[in-house]
Amino acid sequence: MRLEPWNEERIEDIVQLWNQEIGAGFPMRKELFKQNSFTDENICSIASMIAVDNEDNVIGFVAAKIYQEKEKIGMSRTTGWIQVLLVSRKHRNQGIGSKLLANAETYLKAAGANQILLGRDPWHYFPGIPDEMVETKAWFAHKGYENNGTEHDMIRKYNVNNEIKTPKIEGVEFSVLKLGEKELFLEFLHRCFPGRWEYEAIHYFQKGGTGREFAILKKEERIIGFCRMNDEKSLLIAQNVYWAPLFKESLGGIGPLGVDERERGQGYGLAIVEAAISFLRQRGISRIVIDWTGLVGFYNLLGYDVWKTYAAYKKDI
Repeated sequence: MRLEPWNEERIEDIVQLWNQEIGAGFPMRKELFKQNSFTDENICSIASMIAVDNEDNVIGFVAAKIYQEKEKIGMSRTTGWIQVLLVSRKHRNQGIGSKLLANAETYLKAAGANQILLGRDPWHYFPGIPDEMVETKAWFAHKGYENNGTEHDMIRKYNVNNEIKTPKIEGVEFSVLKLGEKELFLEFLHRCFPGRWEYEAIHYFQKGGTGREFAILKKEERIIGFCRMNDEKSLLIAQNVYWAPLFKESLGGIGPLGVDERERGQGYGLAIVEAAISFLRQRGISRIVIDWTGLVGFYNLLGYDVWKTYAAYKKDI
């Protein structure tokens, strides 16, 4: 066994290994892996490695990240991320995973990280370790990682007898964001939600987004709330539609969402989600996923139930 540098020429083999090991629940596509693990400039190449056996077969890999972009938008430069670490079942208990992890930790620390999170990275796959991966959780705990929370993906099957319509509330307006409202929207996010959500929106527009992926709530021409909505026609493969190959019908996604703190307590949060769902319904989307949330009770109100659960882990280094 040898470790090779992170190399996009190995992407076919990496995706094949992923689907062989965990594809039943998390089916990987080449275009998604390229988007999240090669074109993201936050990949820490020296910390990311590929394990290859004596026959030149990929038998494991680790993708690691640290924030390296120029924009100062609230993203930590002292947090490292293990985006994914995977070893073929046939080659486990041979120290391969330990070598991949040790390499990632060493170089993330050298790059300035003082803590490492499992998942939760920019262009992440998971907000933690999938809950059913009991052995994986125990392995990382043995390596010094501490559980610090639980997150969920939620899902609801379309019910023709319970159609969700765009809300009508006096004094506010729900609509799909127009490209001409881009600067107004980014200013709203910078003021109310600096950090990850602002970061994701900036990248969305940089990559050619037109606004169709955002439902907005306006009051007196001011944006006071938003909800992201994704579908198969979206420019980027977004978090809540990652696992679309699991379904025969088109998959849509809802979230994140937020309301200006000065306008909360008036039911706007639930209403902007209803608006986003309504807009997706109008596009013919019959199944919708909400990813990475702890707001189970909130989404239960709209008929959503927990679909997947993740255990969040971190380690100080």
